[in-house]
Amino acid sequence: MVRYEFQVGKAIVRLVKGDITDMATDAIVNAANSSLLGGGGVDGAIHRKGGPKILEECKKIRAVTWLDGLPTGRAVITLGGNLKTKHVIHTVGPVWHGGNSGEAELLRDAYMNCLGLAVSEGLRTVAFPSISTGAYGYPVEKASFVALRAMKEFLEEADGLVEVVFVLFSDGALDVYGRVAEKLFS
Repeated sequence: MVRYEFQVGKAIVRLVKGDITDMATDAIVNAANSSLLGGGGVDGAIHRKGGPKILEECKKIRAVTWLDGLPTGRAVITLGGNLKTKHVIHTVGPVWHGGNSGEAELLRDAYMNCLGLAVSEGLRTVAFPSISTGAYGYPVEKASFVALRAMKEFLEEADGLVEVVFVLFSDGALDVYGRVAEKLFS
């Protein structure tokens, strides 16, 4: 159920409460860890529901491109395996260390690199979780501002995407993102 919807550039940005693994967008974003081998939270849910195909592709990426793991703020893409989505864009968000260790810049990079990768792959719709706000401890209000500001900046400059969905796990996170979006997009 869509709780918030905004026109940003040529795209629609929607904020919903739900399970990102149920999204049928062209891509969903995985808030991955640098190993790309699965983990907890969104990462674990995507790997479990997507099946072994996603893990196989992630292992190939590690073996060929990112031998030491995917750096924070970067993004890579795999097929969606058993998910409803066609692709999974994996990104590593920053761990929160109080806000004075470049966390905002790294989180912005994660969103911008995911969006850029989606456009370069010809994707039209993409769904995001709230990157870094789970186990990585980034405060939701601060993260929502970085995420939505990056989204606005990207969508006002780039063509290609027609829909971006933020899929939030709780009513509280949805309300925070909604308040921030109303300030930024109105």
